[in-house]
Amino acid sequence: MPEPTDDWTFETIAERDSLTEGPAWDGDGLLYSHCTADLTLRWNPGTGESSVWREGTGAANGMVFDGNGRLFVCEGKNRRIAEYVEGEPTRVVVDNFEGLPFNEPNDLAVDSRGRIWFTDPNYGGRPLSIPTEQVYRADPQSDGSYSVDRVTEDMRRPNGILVSPSEDRLFVADTPSGAKAHPKLVTYPIAADGSLGEQATVHDFGWGRGIDGMCWDADGNIVATAGSHRYGPGPMIYVFAMDGRVLQTQRTPSDMPTNCLLAGPDNDELFITYETGIVHKVRDSGLKGL
Repeated sequence: MPEPTDDWTFETIAERDSLTEGPAWDGDGLLYSHCTADLTLRWNPGTGESSVWREGTGAANGMVFDGNGRLFVCEGKNRRIAEYVEGEPTRVVVDNFEGLPFNEPNDLAVDSRGRIWFTDPNYGGRPLSIPTEQVYRADPQSDGSYSVDRVTEDMRRPNGILVSPSEDRLFVADTPSGAKAHPKLVTYPIAADGSLGEQATVHDFGWGRGIDGMCWDADGNIVATAGSHRYGPGPMIYVFAMDGRVLQTQRTPSDMPTNCLLAGPDNDELFITYETGIVHKVRDSGLKGL
């Protein structure tokens, strides 16, 4: 269990002019999305500087490396899931469900079978391509393509997503906007065939801003970004047990934290992105990644 602390040290490692998201550790440095600029940037811990790693990303948001080191990305503006390989053209993984383009893929998780679980909300304000905002699963096929299944029908606006370390549960941030919206962290049991059981609420954020992005720590707890100065208890990092118990909270110095990742050489540095464009690193959180 993480040791409680009220005095984390937030080190600013990057500062863009708008939303940063999707932190992903490549083994030596941090990749992150500068969404509105259509850029993926890479922070080099040796120099302390960020450089452009990929351009024309279609408002790329969530990013994740799978167990084989492949980088999968949600390209929200392009309405697709893509794979990035440095120096190579973008590979389209999936871009439609039953012939309809996705709304705005936002975040994703990859399990040990290579299945990509991803959320498809509509934050961009475009007309809905698919009439409902739900969660999908893309399954790899023998020819290298992917089939797509919609796995939920009861989400309001899905955002961050995680597959449990034992791969028997899916956790999703349900983040509808508006006053009294009651954003929630919810969970579903995952059946052997990849279908989901009944939704259960893990945590209800009431009138506050709910979870945007989240990651696992080494103890199987969920580390999540949530909150805002505009309403609720303020911008916060939460640590949840899988049963919903709040184990720890830590207020962030920048508003609207969007995502987080435990990574670094010893897997014990917490990286946080924000709607403000800041990227923070915390060395003394007491948390360690998987």
